[in-house]
Amino acid sequence: MDLFSLPRVGVVVPPENPTAEPEFNCLLGAGMNVYTARFPVTPGAELRAMLETYNRVLPDTLGGFGGMRLDAAVVACSASHYLLNPDGDRALCDELSAHVGYPVVSSTQAILALCEALGETRLTLVSPYEPWLTDTSRAFWERAGLKVDDVVLVPAARNPDGGDLYDPYEVTTREILRRIRERRSPGGTALLFTGTGMGTLAALTELAREDTGRPLLSSNLASAWWARRAAGAGTGAAHPLLRRLEDRVE
Repeated sequence: MDLFSLPRVGVVVPPENPTAEPEFNCLLGAGMNVYTARFPVTPGAELRAMLETYNRVLPDTLGGFGGMRLDAAVVACSASHYLLNPDGDRALCDELSAHVGYPVVSSTQAILALCEALGETRLTLVSPYEPWLTDTSRAFWERAGLKVDDVVLVPAARNPDGGDLYDPYEVTTREILRRIRERRSPGGTALLFTGTGMGTLAALTELAREDTGRPLLSSNLASAWWARRAAGAGTGAAHPLLRRLEDRVE
């Protein structure tokens, strides 16, 4: 196999995100080559201001790929796109696609495309975000026409004062599974793990063994599914979670 003849997907990620590239590479395996560009660092900025900056500089950040031939690109930052309504998110992706000459999608739009392909209209949201951002996420999905049946908050730790500390990059598999099992969310609804920075593959794999019928979605899983389709990758999927999804769609 000629390594450099494989389809190419570009991934735009926040600077501190340690999760997106490993999960994309694990999901896509040897079927695609993954290339990344990172948003600029925003020293001292509060979370909302940082996310707004990402949306503002996205065209320039995507332009960091220069003249490299890409078959598709994913903006792997769900939180910044929750600040846009679904129509605004879609319009931005369409504008970027037209500008660079290949399809560009946000992880949020990839999730919507996957839900449509699966015929899913109900979600249980598993969120590592601060409550205000979780509420923003829920509103985004509901504006897109999906019903959010339940929300499972997954903080990274407890503050010394007893409050929860939210940091997607520090959430553990153990805490994800504990929170989901304690919550006992309603059946008949897809589990959506939001955020490209929360590591989810180990938790999703264990949950898939326990419940083979329930749709299991995440920002990175949906983005990898979209990238394979957009780039015309081969039918074989390297990761069982991706194959599980593709079997449901096909």
